[in-house]
Amino acid sequence: MPTLNFTLNGSSTSVEYQEGMHFLEILRDELGITSPKDGCAPQGVCGCCSIVVNGKAVLACKRSPEQMQGSTVVTLEGIPADHRTALAEAFERDGAVQCGFCIPGIVARASVLLSRGEPVDRDTATRAITGNLCRCTGYTRIIDAIQTACELNAGNGQLADVTPRKMNFFGEDFGLVRQSSATPGGIGDVAPKYRGFEHALGEKDYVGDITLPGMLHGAVVLSEHARARIVAIDTTTASSARGVERIFGASDVPGELFVGLIKRDWPLFVEPGQTTRCVGDVLALVVADTQFNARAAAELVKIEYEVFQPVVDPEAALLPGAPLVHDSGNLLDRCGYSRGDVAAALLESTHVIEATYTTQRVEHGFMEPEACLVVPTDGKVQVYSQGQGVHDDQKQIAEILGLPQESVMVELVTNGGAFGGKEDLCIQGHTALAAFLMKRPVRIVITRDQSIRMHPKRHPIKLKYTVGADSEGRLTAVKADIIGDTGAYASVGMKVLERAAGHCCGPYRVPNVQVEARTVYTNNPPCGAMRGFGANQASFAIEGIMDTLAERVGVDGYDIRERNILGPGDRFATGQVMTESCGIRQTLEAVRDVYKGATHAGIGCGIKNTGIGNGMADTGRVLIKVVADAKLEIVTGYTEMGQGLHTILRQVVAEETGLPVESMDVVTDSSPEVLCGMTTASRATSLCTVAGQTAARKLAEDLRSKTLEDLNGSTYLGEFICDVTTKPGEKTDQPRTHMTFGYATQVVILDDKGRIDRVVAAHDVGRAINPLMCAGQIEGSVHMGLGYALSEDLPCTDGMPDSTDMKDLGILRARDTPQVDVILIEVPDELGGYGSKGVGEIGLVPTAGAVAGALRSFDGRERFVLPMTDAPAAKGMVPKSRRPG
Repeated sequence: MPTLNFTLNGSSTSVEYQEGMHFLEILRDELGITSPKDGCAPQGVCGCCSIVVNGKAVLACKRSPEQMQGSTVVTLEGIPADHRTALAEAFERDGAVQCGFCIPGIVARASVLLSRGEPVDRDTATRAITGNLCRCTGYTRIIDAIQTACELNAGNGQLADVTPRKMNFFGEDFGLVRQSSATPGGIGDVAPKYRGFEHALGEKDYVGDITLPGMLHGAVVLSEHARARIVAIDTTTASSARGVERIFGASDVPGELFVGLIKRDWPLFVEPGQTTRCVGDVLALVVADTQFNARAAAELVKIEYEVFQPVVDPEAALLPGAPLVHDSGNLLDRCGYSRGDVAAALLESTHVIEATYTTQRVEHGFMEPEACLVVPTDGKVQVYSQGQGVHDDQKQIAEILGLPQESVMVELVTNGGAFGGKEDLCIQGHTALAAFLMKRPVRIVITRDQSIRMHPKRHPIKLKYTVGADSEGRLTAVKADIIGDTGAYASVGMKVLERAAGHCCGPYRVPNVQVEARTVYTNNPPCGAMRGFGANQASFAIEGIMDTLAERVGVDGYDIRERNILGPGDRFATGQVMTESCGIRQTLEAVRDVYKGATHAGIGCGIKNTGIGNGMADTGRVLIKVVADAKLEIVTGYTEMGQGLHTILRQVVAEETGLPVESMDVVTDSSPEVLCGMTTASRATSLCTVAGQTAARKLAEDLRSKTLEDLNGSTYLGEFICDVTTKPGEKTDQPRTHMTFGYATQVVILDDKGRIDRVVAAHDVGRAINPLMCAGQIEGSVHMGLGYALSEDLPCTDGMPDSTDMKDLGILRARDTPQVDVILIEVPDELGGYGSKGVGEIGLVPTAGAVAGALRSFDGRERFVLPMTDAPAAKGMVPKSRRPG
């Protein structure tokens, strides 16, 4: 094999490599340098693999070994100790770390600025990270942290000497006053992210960073056609390829072949004689001695197809005679409900508006591709995952392997972003199968191309509305017909359309409602959960109608919303009566002057349920263990995915016990004591703060008479089960479809060229358990919402994405992201812990509608289709491959 000679972190290094490797593979797989992360290799788009070569920041995955001969390479492992400390402390203090996967690459770029020894302005910091994507933060606090680190390095030796940036969370800049107070280290404090220091420096392992003695590697073979009968799978050449140990297919599965969160319709493998349903279907799994060899061998598997015309239009899929995606039919689910007499109300209405809105398919774009490591022992398996539901994974993997559930233990290593896209089982089942049958540790890390093809997307939805209002613009009726393309498999598609139906009226008071939502199978990529979960599609529609109604009545966007906004005692679309915790009016009033004082602005209001609800129980459980050396281990079944749940749980225990957070570690695993559902619907904080409070108070009681050393080995369980909700359409006078809601109003302000200059986002979060993380969640949501409105799309032809390159997804970079001002409103909830409500989902619900309203104020045009790529505000954001004309 050829040899590469270069200097790595000050040491002369010589390493053999295989032909075809890029430099990132050499660093990570041959030399064990894992601070540069692999987010998209070899695309060179995400920036996660940034390193410093000959004094300049470059992308490791775009460099060949030949290019690196004789180079001087510095990774985060090798930058000066004082620079490491300054950067890590700044990123931790300023809230720049959420999931953390992209951060080491950004810190590597920032280290070049740091080496200059002088402060930097925001423009310089922004330009420095333009080559890096972050899906969590919206970049604001990353730029803050770079400025802080450079200021530290330029002479302010202590972090306390550097002024925190953007720490006015509660509308102080808008004349508002916070009502609640914070406990140092506890509830309401801006506690730093748990293990944020390690995340910043790339020292916190993700699944793809872990290696074990004797570990094998897997690579999947995917279908090249959305709908085709598999005639034959020829593994002859692949089996004899370098390093290959075994190739698996459907016949190797000892238990259940089909998986699914709600409906078991998704096969682990498609075998010869069967027909594929999407281009993410797995046909074979190659296991080899290295990841490079496994992927190379997977390319040698030959598939013979009989190709059919795929079903790609959901409306055509419902026509008589349409080819069946599933034997059960192409209509997966129908959800509907009604209140009052819509027909009569429309006849009596002064204003009747009819409009159809269309939203697009969107890729989550989390920075960490799906990965799994499984270790078999004595007929059991230990699964190390990055998914969103350790207990759902446990159940499905046990069924695949034909094992009792207690023989499968799933632990969250860490999660490099998800946004709903990691709810479904991806390659965890394949990894477990290989490890279990080969009795060796096996790790699979899929490529970005495979990730985009395999996991569910945001639903493309068509929403046809007929809305009535009286002469003053007060809503009288809403009739909605909603159809969603759920793609090849159910995932949670029926629940997404259920949410779209439930949120069809937005946060507005409507006495007469009639809605039907249909979820349709096609041969497109599967669609499932994504941040907003159907509510943002409905919000785009109802907000557009509110702006049309405002024009007809002759008032502005604020006034029409103020006349219709929900308040305590009013009924939500599903009939649920709003309680005193309904804070939507407070968010609207908080931005009144900003909106009315702008020349070109749009305004949008949003509501989003917290918790699954709709007749299903929401459960939170937390177990506190007292372990050796007076330490606590806090165990939960919910995933830490960048939202700060693990940090918050430490704050809860600190609040109730007075113990320092430094004495607490937090883990997520599938222990039966902490059985819970998927980390979705923005519910983990609301539920687990109640459960954690219960457990911590039990510990606090014992600490009144004993020390932690005395309590070593003791455990304290807290539990909160919310089972008060009803199904949509259930016959009852007092329906309660959801545990609670989050509320928001956002204002989008344009400059004189029609570009977005600023976003002001006022959110009722109930109680900000950690204001820094709460504001960061909203900033990141707005960033995602702006992309949803203007540039993000995943168009497909015959069921295959037109591109699986991250550069074509339309994700906004730092240079594209405007100023975002967050106002946290606290109207306490009666059920959520310490009054908290969900914030992760609501963050982008009103954004697209507010953008459309702003564009309308600028050029007078209504917008009915997302993304709005032809708008001046989208200039430079839309990938070249999708730009109009």
